[in-house]
Formats: sequence, structure tokens, C-alpha cells
Amino acid sequence: MRLPIFGLLLALLLARPALSQSKTTIQDQLAAYMQGQHAVNRFAGVVLVTRHDSVLLHRAYGLADGEWNVPNTLDTRFTLASISKHFTALAILQLAERSRLQLTDKLSAFVPGFPQGDAITVHQLLTHTAGLALDFEDVYLHQMSVPKDSALAYMRRQPLKFAPGTGLAYSNVGYFLLGCIIEKASGLSYGEYLQRHIFAVAGMTHSGLNSNTALVPRLARLYYREDTVLVKNPAINWDLNVGHDGVYSTAADLARLDQAMRGTALLSEASKALMNTQHNKQFPGKGFLDHYGYGIFINPFYNQGHYLLTHSGGYFGAMTTMDRYPEDGLFVTVLSNNQAESHWISYGLAGILFGKAVEVPYVHRPLPVVPTGLAAYAGQYGETTILHANGQLYLQNLNTPLVAESARKFFNPKNPDRTVEFLLTKAGRVHALTLTKGGVPETLPKQQPPKQNRRASR
Repeated sequence: MRLPIFGLLLALLLARPALSQSKTTIQDQLAAYMQGQHAVNRFAGVVLVTRHDSVLLHRAYGLADGEWNVPNTLDTRFTLASISKHFTALAILQLAERSRLQLTDKLSAFVPGFPQGDAITVHQLLTHTAGLALDFEDVYLHQMSVPKDSALAYMRRQPLKFAPGTGLAYSNVGYFLLGCIIEKASGLSYGEYLQRHIFAVAGMTHSGLNSNTALVPRLARLYYREDTVLVKNPAINWDLNVGHDGVYSTAADLARLDQAMRGTALLSEASKALMNTQHNKQFPGKGFLDHYGYGIFINPFYNQGHYLLTHSGGYFGAMTTMDRYPEDGLFVTVLSNNQAESHWISYGLAGILFGKAVEVPYVHRPLPVVPTGLAAYAGQYGETTILHANGQLYLQNLNTPLVAESARKFFNPKNPDRTVEFLLTKAGRVHALTLTKGGVPETLPKQQPPKQNRRASR
């Protein structure tokens, strides 16, 4: 699908601007950034940005149905993917408050027959420390008639990755089992529990659970990318894809959830504090999963220096992010149905809110001739590695090539929101690079190789 780029916008994009806070309003900057994401990076979905509940940006882009040419609207409902885990954790904590379960309860008390089920606790399921497998998509993908008992039997046969409580590994299986625990402890189906005790309480009137059979008005279809082409998502058995996935919602409903979570209608202050505790700090070096609470990431590395509560989701076209900066009164959600990188888009929007010079997406044009002297750019810049091989630069590994658009600036063709610009001293020596993610710049000094200790080598 070719998207029109009108003359004024095209001139703006080709000029590669950084958003200037002095000349435009915050609303203008947010709108220009998102128009660039739509026009250049083909974003389809809905974005909502609020500050102290005042709307700064709430717009829809692209198509909800690519075959019928139906546009997304502000009321379009999006499959949330792993943001669903936040609702699962919320439900578990509600049931704990009502003494229907305890976080120290064992899995075997609710779902018997699992290896080491007497050792796996509800807390471990919530924090991805139970040792369970990542997923069970062999059961729910492309198969629409597999019953839950068969799915559970499949999960019981999967070996544990480690003894419960001794490691950290993200697990959709664990959150599916939490959904089963919710049903056993409450006496309600997972979807009915969410409807009664979360959606209705928070005023989320356009949210629910995906179904194999029920019609959902204004539900966006999902498209994922194979190279540069969008294709339809595969069949998913929504009867099994629950707990870890399955919830649909609108951007406005997620803002209502944010509002409700500031009070005690959904959870007590004690339970919210428990949800927002980094429970996995004893397992450092695990990306940002060591910042996980209960169904939420607390202050991960991409927090821009501001306290952040966040969760994202991504599965076959559904790419979603819900970012809350409670100390700043900011809420950002980006919901996409065409595999647009919602997490980095949300990162860029937050960068604008925090006064950073965020780069609007633009059309990258490779140089006709590869610059010389590329080997000098290779090296370590903080945690970013630049490699030089076969006359080309690479970002982090040989699967991520960098293409020159100027003598010092490079981009990743498959992910043009990543750019690398090398900074030189007056003598022409490389001393740093500026790495952009979602348009947000970060300058990283080049690490010099350690000098050889001559005395030690004698």
C-alpha cells in the first residue's frame, strides 16, 4: 500500500528535522512526529498522549481493514497482546485481597499434575521465575479445536528451564496458568472476571476478550510484515490464547485504566505497591526483565530518566505499548495493528514530552558510493558495538547492516528509526557516536582499548 506524502510534509521529512521546542507547541511536535511515523514508516493504529488527563494527542492512522480499506478511528479496538498480562496480574492481586488465594499458594492447588507443581508459587508465575517454557503456540496457533485439557497436557510435558525460584525466564505459559488460577479461585471464566471486576469498575466500555466466535464491533484486523510486504496474521485459537494475551481495548479505555489505578477502586495502595515492586533484582543481567513487578515493568532502562511503569505487547501484527509516568502525570499509549514498533514510537513521544530534540522520521537516501575509512568507526560505545566487515559497518551484530546516508551518518534499512552518527574531534578522530531510537538521540563515547601493561608482560 502506497501512502501519500503531501508537498509540505515531504519537504519537512526530507529536511530531517529535529523537533524544536522553541518554535512549536508540544501538540504540534507530537503531531508532526506521528505524521512522520505514518507517512514514512507506515504506522497504522491509534495514539493517545495525555498530561494530567489533558489530551495532547489522540489520533488514528492507517487502516483497520486493509482489504476493505476501512480506516482506523479513535474507537477502533486493538488486540493488546502481552499488555493482557497486566490485567491478569491485577486480577490475581484482587483475589488475594479478597482472600480467595495467596501469592504463596502452589500451582498444584489450582492446576494439578505439573512437574514441581508443589514448588511453583503464584508469585513465581507472576514474576517469570517459575522455570516454565516461553510459549505453547504449537497448540493455539493454526489449530482452532484444541481443548484446554489437551493444552495443559502439552504444557505438563514441557521440561522446566530451571528449578522454581532459581532463575528468570519470560513465560507466556506461566500467565496462561495464572488465567486458569483466576477461574478456579473466582468461579468465573477469565473473560467474565475481567468484565465484572476490572473493565466495569474502570469504565472501560470498549474492552473485552477476543473470541473464536463472538463478533467484536470495530476490532482492527492484524497484519504483520514479511520484509516490506504486509500479510494477514495466522489463525489464533483465542480460547487458549488468554492470560498472557487475548484482551482487546481502545486507547481511551487504557487511559481510563490509568486513571482508575491512581485510586483504590481496582487495588488497594498496598497491592499497588506490591505490583510496582521490582521483584527480580536478585537476577541481574537479564535485559530489563529484572525490573519486572507483577504484570508490569518498573523503571526499565528506557525510562528517559523519569519514573516509568510500562508494558508492551507484540504478536503477529499486534504491537502495543502502555507507558505511565506517574510522577510527571504523563500517559502514552500506542496501539498498532500492522507491526509498527509501538514501543519505540512511544519512547519518541515521551522524549518530546521531556524536552529532547527528537528526530521526525524521514526518507533515508543511501550514498551512491560507500565512504572510505569505515574501519575507524568500529569499536565499543557504551553497550553499543559497531562492527566492520566486508567493507561495511554493522550495529551490534552481522545481522544488522548500516547503510551510509552521509560520510558520518548511517541507518538500518530494515529499521530506519535506528540511526548512527559518528562524532569526530577537530583532528578527525572518532570520539563518540549519537545513536537514535525512535528519533530520540543518545550520545555514547567511544571506549579506548586498554593499554598493554608492559611491566606485567615481562
